[in-house]
Amino acid sequence: MKFSLPKGLKFKNVDKLISENSLKVLQSRYLRKDDSGKSYETPTQMFTRVALDVASAGEAYGEDWETDAKEFYEMLTSFEFVPNSPTLMNAGTEIQQLSACFVLPIEDDMAAIFEAVKDTALVHQSGGGTGFSFSRIRPNGDLVKSTGGVASGPISFMRVFDAGTETIKQGGKRRGANMAVLSIHHPDIMEFISAKATEGVLANFNMSVGITDDFMKALDEDKDFELINPRTGKPQGKKSAKEVFDKIVEMAWTNGEPGILFIDRINRDNPTPAVGVIEATNPCGEQPLLPYESCNLGHINLGKMVKEGKIDFEKIDYLVKRGVKFLDNVVDRCKYPIEKITQVTKSNRKIGLGIMGFHDMLLALGISYKSMDAVKTAEEVMKFIQERGKYYSAKLGESRGNFPNWEKSIFFNKTAMRNATVTTIAPTGTTSIIAEASQGIEPMFSVAYHRNVKHSLGKNLFEVNPRFLEVAKKRGFYSEELMERIATKTSIQGFEEIPEDVRRIFVTAHDISPVEHIRIQAAFQKYVDNAVSKTVNFQNSATRDEIRQVYVLAYKLGTKGVTVYRDGSRKFQILSSKKQEFGKSEVKKKPDKRPLITNGATIEMKTGCGSLYVTVNQNEQGKIFETFAQIGKTGGCIASFTEAIGRMVSLAIRSGVEPKYVVKQLRGIRCPRPTVAVGGTIYSCADAIGKAIDMVIKGEADQKQMSLGKYSKEVESSGGDQQQIIKNGMAPECPECGTMLSLVEGCIVCLGCGYSQCG
Repeated sequence: MKFSLPKGLKFKNVDKLISENSLKVLQSRYLRKDDSGKSYETPTQMFTRVALDVASAGEAYGEDWETDAKEFYEMLTSFEFVPNSPTLMNAGTEIQQLSACFVLPIEDDMAAIFEAVKDTALVHQSGGGTGFSFSRIRPNGDLVKSTGGVASGPISFMRVFDAGTETIKQGGKRRGANMAVLSIHHPDIMEFISAKATEGVLANFNMSVGITDDFMKALDEDKDFELINPRTGKPQGKKSAKEVFDKIVEMAWTNGEPGILFIDRINRDNPTPAVGVIEATNPCGEQPLLPYESCNLGHINLGKMVKEGKIDFEKIDYLVKRGVKFLDNVVDRCKYPIEKITQVTKSNRKIGLGIMGFHDMLLALGISYKSMDAVKTAEEVMKFIQERGKYYSAKLGESRGNFPNWEKSIFFNKTAMRNATVTTIAPTGTTSIIAEASQGIEPMFSVAYHRNVKHSLGKNLFEVNPRFLEVAKKRGFYSEELMERIATKTSIQGFEEIPEDVRRIFVTAHDISPVEHIRIQAAFQKYVDNAVSKTVNFQNSATRDEIRQVYVLAYKLGTKGVTVYRDGSRKFQILSSKKQEFGKSEVKKKPDKRPLITNGATIEMKTGCGSLYVTVNQNEQGKIFETFAQIGKTGGCIASFTEAIGRMVSLAIRSGVEPKYVVKQLRGIRCPRPTVAVGGTIYSCADAIGKAIDMVIKGEADQKQMSLGKYSKEVESSGGDQQQIIKNGMAPECPECGTMLSLVEGCIVCLGCGYSQCG
């Protein structure tokens, strides 16, 4: 699909205005590519494509859509407004799926469950993320009348969805992401809370417990609460609220899952209660939706909304007006993957206008993220966006017509309204990197850093927060040596040469307490229709009681959900905790000497990091004697890791360890980027080395097997696998540029090149 500019309509070329950083991200994730993977679209062409396609929706209403296209183009290319990734990727293309958030129903019926699995695959394939409530599924051990057997419970069906997600690559860009919600009153709630205790289980799911007001009251009064069988709707025993809550806290302290959703509060804000009950959200938790409903998102860049030291509310008002119309147009222009989703989405026309660059705004205003002034600023800005957003949605309702379910909504007989919801605070992983803005409402991670990108001189780009750089030079404490030292730290609080008032303003995520995080989240939530995506960060030394206090405070302050992450939680174990088997023979203290000449084979194994060449040599007796491993694509840590594995394997075998036990330890180790090959899945470089040695042991290293990698197809890893490794404190490398990945707003992002699990 190709757009040509209408006669008389001209768009300025912005290609030379795009920074090197933004351009790299655009080329990697958004610009259209040919069959060889080479970008043939420029940023100007991409923004033109998006602006024209989205604006064209106005033609059906008899509007001046060409003027809209010009205004949309200007706000996109200035990065003052950025839509969600599917819109940038797909508007004006054959895919044309522009929404990011979906919720699908899960009924207590086998045929319906597997129909939902199919629908999930279609949504993921188009680039969307899905949320589910498994609360309607009868509990484990319950009666199944049709077969006379017993039910396996919701967790077993979650595994089915997890396996399905593992095989679907979202629109050729990224793997699907899911949210699983279970009611606190479900009889299987304890199993659900502990479902991800074992590493790698349900890796493609974020998980949240749907907590009710009744439960919170029982917790406050230290009482029991009722478990309800969803099949019968009747009580099925009681549980101590404290016992269950302690288990949630324990698992959150251990690995950050599950999160919690205050589901009654969410439904009190349900704009269409006569249409249905909200039971689930999208994968990052900020978008509660009805079954088969979707929503599209867009973000105003607050960092660009400060003028002469004050908030430019006039400019914000203009962007709210244009943003609401842009997102409403997206509802019309989107090609939804399932007809039922089309019907429900267009019946309510929910949009999610949000923000990015909040911390940038605070810095421009000279306000510390940790202060009460930051809380007041959050409330002031979001209240304005909410009120003006409702106003402009009402104006569209008058001119274009109210959303079809308006008569069943809270707005009936009160005001016109085009969209059932208007505001959402969503993650802005990759899109904020394009706009060079701080992410969503999150604080910045560091003041200065090295960004790992390809450079003409072969060097990394060194970057300093522009506002900090300006202050440093103006106040006279700037030096290249100081900036380099700052780049090695996550905070500037220990640098005494930096004035105290500057240190107070330029705080980073590591300086902000969990309570301060919650206060900011709650401040925004007061004036947001949907919910707020935010991660409450804890130091590794945080106690379970501290997490418990934040959960309770979040409920008292009015948030709709909480996601926590304790830094470095759940230490990653390379080897199994089980006693290792090295055979009956005693391990030698010194390895055998290497002969001058050995014979062997070099096997090409395709991995997610490129071609790995594994050489397996044998001694004169024909026994495996040593291995060498060399990665064929990237350097850095990955190359050194594979070389180290090869050396250690050789050392073990030459010291008397039987190769089969080495294989047992290596096979199955997972990394963030597995590969599906003719001979099966290659989970990591370590797994590939183990498989190569195993091929030699079994005599399968013939020409057919050695060319295995040439016929393999690369598949991106699931966000869940990446999240698990990052939550374990290991921070794996970005599969595209090698920079360490970060966990931001529940999404895996690369601050170096813009790679993102969520877009």
